[in-house]
Amino acid sequence: MRFIYLIPIILLVACSEDNGTIKVKGSDTEVNLAVLMAEQFHFENPGILVSISGGGSGLGIASLLNGNADIANSSRSLKNSEIELFKSRGIAIDSLAFAQDAIAFIVSDKMPIDSINTENVSRIFSGEFKNWSAITEWNKSITIYGRQNNSGTYDYVKQSLKINFADQAMQMNGNAQIIEALKVDDSGIGYVSAGYVLKGNAKGLKVLTVYHDKSKAISPMDEKAIASGEYLFQRPLFQYYRKVDYPKIKPFLDFEQSDSGAKIIEKSGYYPIMKK
Repeated sequence: MRFIYLIPIILLVACSEDNGTIKVKGSDTEVNLAVLMAEQFHFENPGILVSISGGGSGLGIASLLNGNADIANSSRSLKNSEIELFKSRGIAIDSLAFAQDAIAFIVSDKMPIDSINTENVSRIFSGEFKNWSAITEWNKSITIYGRQNNSGTYDYVKQSLKINFADQAMQMNGNAQIIEALKVDDSGIGYVSAGYVLKGNAKGLKVLTVYHDKSKAISPMDEKAIASGEYLFQRPLFQYYRKVDYPKIKPFLDFEQSDSGAKIIEKSGYYPIMKK
C-alpha cells in the first residue's frame, strides 16, 4: 500500500462563492483524502466545484448544523446531544460511510518495544503509567500526544480504551503535529490515522503492533487484518449531510463510491467501502 501525506491545514479545491459549490468541512483524518477526491472529481466534472476544510469532526458537524457546510466529514458517529440539536431545529440528516480507517500507535524508532497490549495502552494514555520503566528497560517519563477534544479520533480512542485521557496529555491540532512532535521526542507516544504514516514522512518513528491478552499482535498497516476486522482499532469514516441537500451533493458522493474513488482511498492509506 502506498500512503499520501499532505499538511492538514485549511485546503480549498476549485472554490468559489457560487451557491453551487459543495462545501465539505470537518475531520482532520479525512481532510487529505477529501482534497484528493475533490481534485479528481473536479477534473472529471469541471462544472461542479468542491471546497474542503478541516478543523475536526466536531467543527464539521457544527458547520452542518449551522448551514455552513453541505457535508460534514466525521471520523466518529454523531453524539446523542448532536442528534437532538438537529431534531430540535427540524433538520433531517443522513450519512454515508465511504471508507475505513485504522488507528496507529506510534513512538520513536529508538523506543525498545515493537508491540504493546491494550491494557498497557490504556494505562499509558490514562496517566496511570508515567514512566517507560513500567513496560521497558527505559527510565524515561512518558509524554502523551493526542488530539483536541473536538476530534473524532480523540473520542474514538477514548471510548475504545474506556478511559479518560491523562491531564498532562498534549492536545495537538492534527495528525501531522503529532508525527512531527514524536520525531523530536524519543520518550513520547501518540495515536494517528494509519493513512498519515508514510514511508518517508514517518522516518524516525515506529508503528507499534497491538494485541489483547494472548491474541496475535497486529499492525494497523496489515490490509488483510483490517479487511477481516481483526485489528482492534479500526473504524468507518462518515460523511453527514442534510437530506434536503442530497440532490446537490449526490454526484460527489457517487464519485467517492466509484472505482475511481476506491483507488484514491486505497492510495491514501485507507480502505474503501464499495457501494452495493
